[in-house]
Amino acid sequence: MATPSTRRWSYSEFARLPNDGNRYEVIAGELCVTPAPTTPHQRIIGNLYYLLRGFVDEHDLGSVWLSPVDVLLAEGDYLEPDLVFVRREREGIISERGIEATPDLVIEVLSESTAERDRGLKRERYAYFGVPQYWIVDPGSRTVLVYQLSVDPHTPRQVHEVLEAQLVPGSPVLS
Repeated sequence: MATPSTRRWSYSEFARLPNDGNRYEVIAGELCVTPAPTTPHQRIIGNLYYLLRGFVDEHDLGSVWLSPVDVLLAEGDYLEPDLVFVRREREGIISERGIEATPDLVIEVLSESTAERDRGLKRERYAYFGVPQYWIVDPGSRTVLVYQLSVDPHTPRQVHEVLEAQLVPGSPVLS
């Protein structure tokens, strides 16, 4: 279960957190700590990265980043999504610290410790900062929920629910 703190965190404080196997994020100014992802979770991320990276490279579309990579949206919002895509013409937002603006696509794979936050607070923060597309991968139902930014950033609309078989027919991706 994620543990939020009760004080606001600056980036310099966030950058000094230990590299101890936990995942640290600051969301809306509060520190959230979760344990390292499970091996099935990491396998799914690896499968998705492999597919997405191959497509992006083949078509020279930009960069795909695999966690851990920090997405620095604003002071007090430093998230670590599972996968991130940045279009080629926007790669200037990528620095040594991480991705320092709104990426073009964020993908989160649900796990027991993060599912509520991924579906709620993180979806809301990504929309607030203008992430055009957000995918929530649900290994339990073997689906991907695709959210598209709408006119009202507080209510991104779900535009697709993709079954695993539609991602890559005949190839298990979400297992």
